[in-house]
Amino acid sequence: MGSAPDERDVKEDCVADTTEPRSGSARPRLLALDAARGLALIAMASYHFSWDLEFFGYLAPGTSTQGFLRIYARMIASSFLFLAGFSLVLAQYPTLRLQPFLRRLGTIVIAAAAISVATFWFTPDSWIFFGILHAIALSSLIGLLFLKLPPLVTLLAAVVAFALSAYLRSPSFDAPWFWFLGLSETLPRSNDYVPLLPWIGALLTGIAVARFLVDGDRLGWIDRLPAGPRWLRWGGRHSLTVYLLHQPVLIAGLYLASFVIPPPAVDPVAQYIGSCEASCLEQGNEAGLCQRFCACTLERLQAENLFSPLQSGAILPEQDQRIQTLADDCTLRSQSAP
Repeated sequence: MGSAPDERDVKEDCVADTTEPRSGSARPRLLALDAARGLALIAMASYHFSWDLEFFGYLAPGTSTQGFLRIYARMIASSFLFLAGFSLVLAQYPTLRLQPFLRRLGTIVIAAAAISVATFWFTPDSWIFFGILHAIALSSLIGLLFLKLPPLVTLLAAVVAFALSAYLRSPSFDAPWFWFLGLSETLPRSNDYVPLLPWIGALLTGIAVARFLVDGDRLGWIDRLPAGPRWLRWGGRHSLTVYLLHQPVLIAGLYLASFVIPPPAVDPVAQYIGSCEASCLEQGNEAGLCQRFCACTLERLQAENLFSPLQSGAILPEQDQRIQTLADDCTLRSQSAP
């Protein structure tokens, strides 16, 4: 059985709060929830490791953003937001505990800002301007409005959130201050993009499910679930710390490993095509269109002797009008082709 959390536990649960006691009562800590969060962290680390392998050249460009791994990444993000919504109910319903909430929110906002600054410094072409921590922070704030609404209303709002991202996309939302919404048609590349829509739908689903269980006094069955090993629960209870540290550790490990087992030599043409198609697919384009566009740009770059300078970094696509011109021309060609 779980035990009531102490003050230290409450302060350390940052990415998604675990159970906190309500005012005037002692709601026991759900160890299985800590374990679930620990499993989500392991899944996240495994996906990021595939991204790191691609970054160091051990996997082909685009591997981590296509096929099963693309679906896997979405499942992981959904699980984090669902758990955040579920935990929000356990911590703040039926009585809003504003001070702990704001302390937790402030910690997440600071961590999210630090990630944005760090990634902009190291990878400005794909910096994280609205990743999973940004999504958890904003979605949790909005989630407060749904805590006391009927669970069916919250679930309906979740369905609407999932649908809006599919039906409201428009170039009108392409301006940078709209990027967080998830309704833009054109976006800069980012290593972690988790916009408000549709992802708040996962958090609202977590709120609805938790309210159903709490209102029906059905939380007991969660306490009877296997809680897993202690190290797994520890990771779940210190999820923000694990989140912030796991990538530096993985990258440092791969960097050292690359001296022992260097990555295979990469064909620059295959690298360009893989990277180009991955970026194109991330914008929501069809695979056929992306293939035609990337083949066209490759042919034009080679014909105009721009391919090697572009690959070496001697010219930058956003600063060279020739690159923009041929990209615009290839866009029209690929869209008009059968």
